[in-house]
Amino acid sequence: MGTVLFNAFSFLQRKLKAQNIPCVDAVLDLDDGQCVQDILDGLGILPQDIEGVFVNGKIVPLDTLLHDGDRIAALPPGTPGPYRLLLGLVASPNKESDKKTDKETDSKK
Repeated sequence: MGTVLFNAFSFLQRKLKAQNIPCVDAVLDLDDGQCVQDILDGLGILPQDIEGVFVNGKIVPLDTLLHDGDRIAALPPGTPGPYRLLLGLVASPNKESDKKTDKETDSKK
């Protein structure tokens, strides 16, 4: 057993505060074997409420196991900022067009 530090950002923070749910530097109890999804469920955070979750500064899947002292941050969909692409929350709109197919490469030889 241990604790984790939880922070919500942007629109999610407002939603949780309106429901009197701790969401800024909230120290939450952690049971052995709990994952990110367990913490979100315990806070009443639905899958559609989040776009990405960070543990100790890195974007992680919801089934990531947590450890005593971990820092969790939840980011809601639509939070503005170019960092969303850099952190892997969204894909580049040009990603596919930036790649050349083998056929295109072969035709230029």
